[in-house]
Amino acid sequence: MGIAFKDLLTAKEISIDGLKNKVLTVDSYNMLYQFLTSIRSRDGSLLTDSKGDVTSHLIGLFSRTSKLLEKNLKLVFVFDGEPPKLKNKERERRKALKIEAEKEYKKALKKNDLEEMKKYAARTTRLTKEMVEEAKKLISAFGMPVVQAPSEGEAQAAYIVNKGEAFSVVSQDFDSLIHQAPKLIRNLSIGGKRKLAGKLQYGNVKPEILDLSENLNNLGVDQNQLIALAMLIGTDYNPNGIKGIGPKNALKLVREYKSDFDGLFSSVKWNDFFDFDWEEVYYLIKKMPVTDDYKLEWKNIDFDKMKELLVEKHDFSLERVDKTLEKLSKRQEGKQQKGLGDFF
Repeated sequence: MGIAFKDLLTAKEISIDGLKNKVLTVDSYNMLYQFLTSIRSRDGSLLTDSKGDVTSHLIGLFSRTSKLLEKNLKLVFVFDGEPPKLKNKERERRKALKIEAEKEYKKALKKNDLEEMKKYAARTTRLTKEMVEEAKKLISAFGMPVVQAPSEGEAQAAYIVNKGEAFSVVSQDFDSLIHQAPKLIRNLSIGGKRKLAGKLQYGNVKPEILDLSENLNNLGVDQNQLIALAMLIGTDYNPNGIKGIGPKNALKLVREYKSDFDGLFSSVKWNDFFDFDWEEVYYLIKKMPVTDDYKLEWKNIDFDKMKELLVEKHDFSLERVDKTLEKLSKRQEGKQQKGLGDFF
């Protein structure tokens, strides 16, 4: 869902060239959903190979990752683990919305209404286990590390940055900030275009970075209050937040009650909206499980494995894949020669 922080936070435009050689932890599920939502046919259907297997996620991942590698970014892909039990209600809500969207899509299909078909098709997006496993295989073939989070990927990505092993989290959502991500990069795309939320068209976007400390100072709140603010607006664990309270009113209340969260959530009648106490959500966010069981190692690209997955299994154009891999091969050889020269 993503926390509706956009109207409260400030970001600065950055250039991708300025991120050269920096380690970035990618919220992988968030990125894959972007590809599944946006890379579709005119009628809104997902792209598939000759066997009918979905390829939209692999097309997006291959294209974007190769271009970012050409810019010498060091990516770490972090994947979600077991979702918290409190998230089950949100998952059920999303499932119901997808089912409803599928019904609307079928109606549009009967009328041959391409615009409606495309709109509702995007809302039926599902990321399957098979898609996730294939994405991991492609990332590994690129020689980049895959980190499996025990629970929420945003929390694990933020943890790696906080350990000083990476520069920033990469995600379109703001959720990593409540997990103390020091920096968050959005719109990390070479093309400069992204599907606009809730719309059929694409808009020009530029990469932007948010600094957590800077935004906390601007808002006049601390990290704990930021979590409380998110809970009033709505998180994945208490969807839609408190009815009638928007981001600006929520900020006003958090400033007013300071650290008196009992008073804050009592005043907004938390228990009229949720059948669990506010502490459950608050401490779930504060103590989200993370792990040190990972290795950040970047290896050479495995061209054979990449061709096997993309060309042989999913009918990607051999010419297109070879052309991309040739560029990456030259970059890889150049780095190795530079390293050898530096040694001597």
